[in-house]
Amino acid sequence: MTRYVVATTPIDGQKPGTSGLRKKTPVFMQPHYLENFVQAVFNGTGGAEGKTYVLGGDGRYFNDRAAQVILRMAAANGAKKVIVGQNALLSTPAASNLIRRRQTDGGIIMSASHNPGGPTEDFGVKFNTANGGPAPEAVTEAIFEQTKTLSEYAICEAQDVDLSKLGVTTLFGMEIEVVDPVVDYHLMMEEIFDFEAIRDLFASGFTMRFDAMHAVTGPYAKAILEGSLGAPEGSVVNAVPSPNFGGGHPDPNPIWAKPLMDLMFSCDAPDFGAASDGDGDRNMIVGRHTYVTPSDSLAVLAANATLVPGYKDGLKGVARSMPTSRALDRVAETLGIPCYETPTGWKFFGNLLDAGRATLCGEESAGTGSDHVREKDGLWAVLFWLNVLAVRQQSVAEVMAEHWAKFGRNYYSRHDFEAVDSDAANGLMEALRNRLPNQPGRVVEGMTIEAADEFAYDDPVDGSRSEHQGIRIMFKDGGRIVFRLSGTGTEGATLRVYLEKVETNVAALQDNPQNALSGIIAAAEKLAEIRQRTGRDAPDVIT
Repeated sequence: MTRYVVATTPIDGQKPGTSGLRKKTPVFMQPHYLENFVQAVFNGTGGAEGKTYVLGGDGRYFNDRAAQVILRMAAANGAKKVIVGQNALLSTPAASNLIRRRQTDGGIIMSASHNPGGPTEDFGVKFNTANGGPAPEAVTEAIFEQTKTLSEYAICEAQDVDLSKLGVTTLFGMEIEVVDPVVDYHLMMEEIFDFEAIRDLFASGFTMRFDAMHAVTGPYAKAILEGSLGAPEGSVVNAVPSPNFGGGHPDPNPIWAKPLMDLMFSCDAPDFGAASDGDGDRNMIVGRHTYVTPSDSLAVLAANATLVPGYKDGLKGVARSMPTSRALDRVAETLGIPCYETPTGWKFFGNLLDAGRATLCGEESAGTGSDHVREKDGLWAVLFWLNVLAVRQQSVAEVMAEHWAKFGRNYYSRHDFEAVDSDAANGLMEALRNRLPNQPGRVVEGMTIEAADEFAYDDPVDGSRSEHQGIRIMFKDGGRIVFRLSGTGTEGATLRVYLEKVETNVAALQDNPQNALSGIIAAAEKLAEIRQRTGRDAPDVIT
């Protein structure tokens, strides 16, 4: 076993996005590419000497090989210990939990989240800090700076570590502990939720379908939903993690989880449906003939939080990303608790959670979580819903109807225009930006614009400021349009258009969202000149 210092040169474009570095798998497989970035992570965070890390990923193609490289590099850089999930598997929330419970110095998560996997698809690496959450901007910027000046990396030449066997081994003096990826997470869920009430719910004949989408949540869902809570065998489908996610797109939304949606809107629908994504941090909630938007789901969980043992004393505050609908704000106002509006990216919730200012938080992109970890958590959200349904003894449709009757309904949708030419997308945003001062008072599709700005966030905990976080158009009737370019894709640009309309008329609470939002949709096209500037007649994905 030998330690080598390998000469290298900086590689352009290794700037981490909202959740680490994501590129096409062949890019990561290029000589020095993964090694350069991992060394930059170590260098940019004060070195690995004497530190303990958590390592795992979602099992996508190249996950197993990348894990071996990272272990050899951690050993060569003097790390004391790495705790790694069996077969290099760990869901993102489970990794966050391990970092926190074992009080490590951070963790390296191999995932491109909800993006497709495979030899020609996507791969990603991100660093989570000692609080269990994604590295904040100051840390990712330090890592990026290292990628621009890197001249060498350290790595051991050694046989692959057997990650299939639980237990402890060593590599170049570094301890490697292979752990069951499910056990600690399972224990945490038992501490938060009323498992006995959920068991009684299933024992009463309650049925569900959980689609793990051939991704990492499968083993967790099988162990907890079927094994511990008594859901009938077969309630969890597509439960074996696959390097290419069964050839599918592991994004839990009505488009990519269509088989689940078809079932839930059929005459054979079970009582409850749910899905999670590639790395287990996102969720989709569906009742019989009832789709729950992520924004509504967040608001419902906040409104019903005290029904769950882990939140029986109430919430300190709540937080949402700026594009997420303002349904949560209405609940927070009624509860008399703060509601924070942050940029997109889970790392922005970290300070609020660490400071005890927020308990629940979420994003419109199917991410919901709380202060139990520092990541969004897909299976946690599913268990939260099951706990609420068990206590309230109502269907999902009944819960939603009562919620809207009490708080009003924020009709909401997101239209994604994917792989748009980057110059065209940036030109569209720049044109919108330049017209912002002239928008207030303008009437579009019969609606008067009240305010228009580009969102910036001043962190109330550390005082840091994040600018250029999306363009907002607010209407006098409570409607809203948000335009932003996503940082989670690997090619071109994804233009996301968020559309929102507030409805308090009880007689108008059951409309089809696209119908209810038709005026807002037309206004968005007119304001941004989407067809003219992108050549797109319709969005690629509507959620």
